[in-house]
Amino acid sequence: MVEIKQLQEQLGHVFSEPGLLRLALTHPSLAQEHGGPAQTNQRLEFLGDAVLQLVLTRELYVKFPALGEGPLTKARAKLVNREALAERGRAVGVGRYLLLSRGEEFNGGRERASTLADAFEALLGALYLDGGLEAAREFILRQFSPAFTRIAPILVIENPKGELQELLQANSDESPQYQVLSATGPDHDRSFECAVHHGGVALALGSGKSKKAAESAAALAALVKLRAAGNSAPQSIP
Repeated sequence: MVEIKQLQEQLGHVFSEPGLLRLALTHPSLAQEHGGPAQTNQRLEFLGDAVLQLVLTRELYVKFPALGEGPLTKARAKLVNREALAERGRAVGVGRYLLLSRGEEFNGGRERASTLADAFEALLGALYLDGGLEAAREFILRQFSPAFTRIAPILVIENPKGELQELLQANSDESPQYQVLSATGPDHDRSFECAVHHGGVALALGSGKSKKAAESAAALAALVKLRAAGNSAPQSIP
């Protein structure tokens, strides 16, 4: 009970139906272990995903009125990918509260990214059912506020390679150079990794489904890094 109280404090909501919170923490492995049709958090995960998409879509729509559907869709995808949701789950400490089978516990289920991401979405579903959309919205925006800060400079960059060249050539006549580091996967599903260099210094890495996309990703990463540093002085990849 003490631990559940701590989790509710993290969520900023005291559940009128504590069973919803318990259900959100019930991993599917528990039903498999008991060999019965016990309820798990999968349905709440489905609901929580929809709530999360709605809240973040509205926030992006309001925060970035000049952006079209394509950039907004990409921004939302960055916010809700599996690792991003797992990170949010870790921030809440959801792993310690999960109800797992013995096998899942033994195999490190409390730290598995997919498990944490699913449980985080299930918590959102439970929060929505118990406290309504506003309670879910307040919690989601608190959790994603740092992510919005990080993603904002990325969204306004439409031509990363061109903008990086312009930034660097303000102090140098040398253009940035791109190097393909790897190309993996079958021909129909290739993945490329590129590095961007300037003045003999490797600035950033990027990956994509084509050489062009990987170069753009590397340029974007370099731009974000340089702008965060407040200058255009090349610094190598940390």
